[in-house]
Amino acid sequence: MDQGNTDKTPLLSAIVPVYNEEGVLTELHRRLSQALAGIPASVEMLFINDGSADGTLQELQSLRASDPRVCILDLSRNFGKEVAMTAGLDYARGDAVVILDADLQDPPELIPELFAQWQNGFDVVYARRVERKGESWLKRATAYMFYRFMRRFTNVALPEDTGDFRLLSRRAVESLKELREQHRFMKGLFAWIGYPQKAVPFERDPRFTGYSKWNYPRLWNFAIEGITSFTIAPLKISTYLGLLTAFSALIYALVVIIKTLLFGDPVKGYPSLMVVILFLGGMQLFSLGVIGEYLGRMFNETKQRPLYIVQDYAPCELIPGKLDAPGQKPEEPERQP
Repeated sequence: MDQGNTDKTPLLSAIVPVYNEEGVLTELHRRLSQALAGIPASVEMLFINDGSADGTLQELQSLRASDPRVCILDLSRNFGKEVAMTAGLDYARGDAVVILDADLQDPPELIPELFAQWQNGFDVVYARRVERKGESWLKRATAYMFYRFMRRFTNVALPEDTGDFRLLSRRAVESLKELREQHRFMKGLFAWIGYPQKAVPFERDPRFTGYSKWNYPRLWNFAIEGITSFTIAPLKISTYLGLLTAFSALIYALVVIIKTLLFGDPVKGYPSLMVVILFLGGMQLFSLGVIGEYLGRMFNETKQRPLYIVQDYAPCELIPGKLDAPGQKPEEPERQP
């Protein structure tokens, strides 16, 4: 366990990205408060409002008025969950930082066990899903294939059946803060930094209320983001497919020449010619699309824009052992470009 404190009591930061989640915040705060009550640590709850269009911000402000441990980081617009988590890591001040979703599919009651494993010396303690309640068989099947593809073809040991629900030590957080790439696949970054890691199994509950923002088109784009961020396997696959197609075309050409020389071969019909042309054209467009995905990511990285813009930051009013008096406002963390 690494602690940046000189105090005996560590500080635990719980960061929760929220986007249009006003209906669940009261219950989330209640369960989170109960789960954190038995932990031997000071606590801050950092909610990142990722450009919500409903009453999420007003609900967060009400929670902060009644609980001085609540912090609000209000982003200027919706930047996406991956960037919102990054913003939370930038602003979290804890010796340990736990990340969880706002929809209560990540049970706050598991946090004490994550904290205990951190005290045992693990820098990254992630919650592994042994059951995914409330999700269709198609979503479970595609998630199963995605995680195993990532483990097979990437250069990081991405834990299977694991989301963003995890606890990070301070040194793990500081390492993550150095990674400022625009296209962020946080699950891969959590694994990439290394350090001792530990899995804690749990059963994932269905959403408490509302609906998931992760529809299939967004999940597809998310999968592409993860694959292109951590492997060049698609480029290799397109290369191998091109070589296989060229070799097959060469063999077929030799067969046609031999048949024509030995037996004569009348000109075949139009359909077979169109099949060959469309197949080759499709292979070329596929390869160009793969190249374009990587080229587009290089283009975005060269712009060097900030990952997010903060509209307002309301820190915790009191963190025992961290602030000298109630209401004292800490200095905002220096954010890297």
